[in-house]
Amino acid sequence: MNPVSSSMIPSLSSSTISNIHHQCISTFKDHSSYVFSLVISGKFLYSGSSDKEILLHIADPSSNSNQNLSSQSKVVAIGEFGSVKSLVISGDKLFSAHQDHKIRVWQIPNNFSTPRDRKFKLLATLPTLTDRLLRFLPAKNYVQVRRHKKTTWVHHVDTISALALSKDESLLYSVSWDRTLKIWRSSDFTCLESVNNAHDDAINALVCCKNGFVFTGSADKKIKIWKNVIKESKSSNARKKKKHSVVAVLDTHKSAVNALALSTDGCVLYSGGCDCQILVWDITYTNDGDYEDNQSINMSLVGALKGHKRAVLCLSVISDLICSGSADKTVRIWRRINNGSSCSYSCLAVMEGHNGPVKCLTTTIEHNYSNSTTMITNNAYLIYSGSLDCSIKVWKILVPYSL
Repeated sequence: MNPVSSSMIPSLSSSTISNIHHQCISTFKDHSSYVFSLVISGKFLYSGSSDKEILLHIADPSSNSNQNLSSQSKVVAIGEFGSVKSLVISGDKLFSAHQDHKIRVWQIPNNFSTPRDRKFKLLATLPTLTDRLLRFLPAKNYVQVRRHKKTTWVHHVDTISALALSKDESLLYSVSWDRTLKIWRSSDFTCLESVNNAHDDAINALVCCKNGFVFTGSADKKIKIWKNVIKESKSSNARKKKKHSVVAVLDTHKSAVNALALSTDGCVLYSGGCDCQILVWDITYTNDGDYEDNQSINMSLVGALKGHKRAVLCLSVISDLICSGSADKTVRIWRRINNGSSCSYSCLAVMEGHNGPVKCLTTTIEHNYSNSTTMITNNAYLIYSGSLDCSIKVWKILVPYSL
């Protein structure tokens, strides 16, 4: 990969389209401390914070006339298990990553209509007791974690910073400030694999691609791409699975990588870091054999989205929009525009209102509708931003089809 010079990287700070309608329609002020994680499922929004709580909110507050919707929210999980750093949902299970080095699995109940109808049950804490007992005695299961301390390889030994599910949701991936990448089976919560020293510093970000590739971003300024390659055995027709290994390393960022996101088609990777910009990477896949699992990946840096004044802390992609949250307290909305064989980007909006860094984002499509006066058809999106000011803001943005 040939590096892109600064003159070739487009600066989008002066290309904001002013006719895009956006506004903050609601603010959730339920948390008493920093909001670290958000995930949306159906008509509900889940949020995790440094006050050890997971809250449940009505995701679309447009029908509520009150700006402060605290009365609509519910505490679904609380305990002495440290800050909630990441949340993902698979079916009727909510997975939460914590500062106490554990992953917790919560049962989402059926038959509910409001947040207050829901009672969550703790199904498991990872690593499970079974996992710990199975690895307790054999010396080969222990790894050095500090100068005079060892533990079994199924344990994280520092804050778990991010979770991600494989596209078929059969695997749960976790990364930690302990520099490890772990892979869990989501059906029975067994730890299948641990990659020690996956990076040279704390791992901050994680995303899975539909082709089985896994991307991790770290404070060591690198993005690594992992694959669990499956090849046919030479001795038989059986297929055997290999351990996850690095297939590519991207080291263009000049400071810590904080956030990763993939385009909806899986062909573009966005990476945000402390260098205040979002790098845009084109992804191409090539087949090296008879199996899709034998695909190789090629990455090409095509440019950067510039405009944030401080570190980019979080990213979220929906449709052709890229949403970024920053330590500069703003949320920016960018649009990917296909121009035949190439793509261009425009900054649609800069949303201000938080009093602290924006730490997490999630997005959903609200609906499509036409303005009877202008006859312009719009896509309506809801964007949720969690901040270190302890609040969650809900933003509505209308994007005309004709842009």
